[in-house]
This record gives sequence, structure tokens and C-alpha cells, in this order.
Amino acid sequence: MASEIERKFLLADDSWKKHVVRSIKMRQNYLSQRPTVRVRLAGSEGFITIKSVTRGCSRAEYEYAIPAEDAVEMLDTLCAGYEVCKTRHIVPFGGKIWEIDIFEGVNAGLELAEIELIREDEVFELPPWIGKEVTGEGQYYNGSLARLPWSMRK
Repeated sequence: MASEIERKFLLADDSWKKHVVRSIKMRQNYLSQRPTVRVRLAGSEGFITIKSVTRGCSRAEYEYAIPAEDAVEMLDTLCAGYEVCKTRHIVPFGGKIWEIDIFEGVNAGLELAEIELIREDEVFELPPWIGKEVTGEGQYYNGSLARLPWSMRK
């Protein structure tokens, strides 16, 4: 079974910006929330991803490339809820790859850092720009942001 082990953090500051090696614009939304079935357009590439419920910082994940045109059509016609738009910045640190998501539109103002791990108990160095850990806090997951955007929370 494919699995994703991911930890999420808020950002303490923007000093990560000078270390970005690549950035990509993303649009994504959901065909289903249980199980999670996500459609994503990342730059010019399309993907469909199926994810199980998160347990701790792990969950089953199956991701497949699809034609970008199909991804756009699904996003425009089949998905429910609010579209999640963001720019993902890739930042290497401490021998790991960090993904910094800067959300746009109805989720503007939210900025998250994620790191994918090989094992749940894997030790890694925290960059100085990392703030509070929010792994496991549902409001920070993209599926939640598609149901109730950041700008509508209070």
C-alpha cells in the first residue's frame, strides 16, 4: 500500500523565501471527501489522488497522472466546494525537502510548511522559519479548506 507520512507547520517568518529552488501554481478540489478524492492541476500537469483518513501523521495515498485537460474539466464541472488555489515553493533544508504553500483566493492569509517523511518517528532538523506544528489539526488540511475556506473561519 502506498502511504504518505507528512508533518505540517505554520511559518514563523518569511526567511525561507531566499532558499526557494522552484515554485508551482496549483488548483485543486475534491470529487469526494470520504475517501478523499482530489483533482489537482499543478502547473501544466494533472493528477487525481485518493487518500484515506489520516491517523497521526500517516495515511494511505494513491496518486496518478491524468491529462491536464481532464483535470481542468473536472475542476470546472465535477468538483464541489471551494477550489483551493496556492503556490507551492520547494525549499531544501537539512537534507530534506520542505514544501511551503502560500494560499490564495478564499484561503489567502494561510501559509503552511510541510515535510514528507519515510517513517513517523524519523528525526529531522527544524528550519529557523518554522513555527507551531499543526499536524493532525483538521482545519489545516486542504479538504477542510475546500469545505470551509480560511477567510470564512472565525
